[in-house]
Amino acid sequence: MTSFKTSESPFKADSTASGKCGVTLMNNQIGSVVAEVMNRQENVEITELPSMIRVDCVGRMDFVYADISEALGEEEDFYDAAEFEENMSTHYGKMVHMDDRTVMFGNMEEAAEYIGDMLPPTVS
Repeated sequence: MTSFKTSESPFKADSTASGKCGVTLMNNQIGSVVAEVMNRQENVEITELPSMIRVDCVGRMDFVYADISEALGEEEDFYDAAEFEENMSTHYGKMVHMDDRTVMFGNMEEAAEYIGDMLPPTVS
């Protein structure tokens, strides 16, 4: 009987915390500019694929709407949370929408500390 050795899958399950967060953007005019702006952050990695753009990060990353609007050549308030959601298809990590930015966290404790007082009180 012939036996085969299979290689270990890069997609195997791993339940340990990675400390990473990320989004998948549409690979269109806006998604390309957003990725270009995000690539300026030192902890961000951009992966361009045929129909999407992966924006991954270790730790925290901020999608600052004014910076993205400026890079798009638009008015300062053009790019906002609605525009972000329209161009994003998936995300992982903790996402917090603010008036001027969307913040992504790879560490849940850091996200909880960031939103602190914004959390509703616990009901017992």
